[in-house]
Amino acid sequence: MARRLIPAFNRILVEKMLPPSKTNSGILLPEKTPKLNSGKVVAVGPGARDRDGKLVPVSLKEGDTVLLPEYGGTEVKLGEKEYLLYRDEDILGTLHD
Repeated sequence: MARRLIPAFNRILVEKMLPPSKTNSGILLPEKTPKLNSGKVVAVGPGARDRDGKLVPVSLKEGDTVLLPEYGGTEVKLGEKEYLLYRDEDILGTLHD
């Protein structure tokens, strides 16, 4: 059983963040609340090669919080956890506090 997955080329392994089901004060939120499709970068690949053979590194690093597209990505299950695998160019942006 694999314990750690290192993505190939310019791929990024993301753990999807689940939105909270209740507020800090304890109010339960309905399921139809608008959700931000985001996740946390768990692992990144080394990057892709350009036409000249030079390595183009991935623009993200482990621990970044990213905005994900509504559809896409490859589902990967490692142990009990589920992850999504995206290409670097498929990530919509990074989220900062």
